[in-house]
Amino acid sequence: MAEILRELDDSKGTAFWCKLLCGAEAPYGGKQSPFYPGTGSADEKGTGKGLGFTCNVPLSAGCGDAEYRKAFLEKLRPAAAAFKPDFVLVSMGFDAAKDDLLGQMKVTPEGFAELTHIIKELVEQYCQGRLVTVLEGGYNLESLAASVEAHVRVLMQ
Repeated sequence: MAEILRELDDSKGTAFWCKLLCGAEAPYGGKQSPFYPGTGSADEKGTGKGLGFTCNVPLSAGCGDAEYRKAFLEKLRPAAAAFKPDFVLVSMGFDAAKDDLLGQMKVTPEGFAELTHIIKELVEQYCQGRLVTVLEGGYNLESLAASVEAHVRVLMQ
């Protein structure tokens, strides 16, 4: 199973063998560094049978579509290729949306749609379409609504 987190804080899963996080790391404010609840650094690589299958990708406050896309293509895609999951669970955090003041990031609804496309490609390649997404966060209701809609539209394609 691969768990892909697009949330600014880190979540502790229970038997996940592959955990990928795009988060924010900055010296100030909100949910920035250190990650809540204090995990999610790039140095964490997993434990036990999951050792080597944790890929945390810290991003600085203010990052947007291009930086997230680069992280997904350069970090998520190779990690998925190495792990070859048979199921993907996406914990969809939208607090990286451009108008979400808590997250201090700049991802647009179009950017979230592109990230969802990348995830779908991986799921088709490795998991025969076995994908679950769960709404995790987002605190600006307008940004949240637009981003969730963009995500769901890609899932429906």
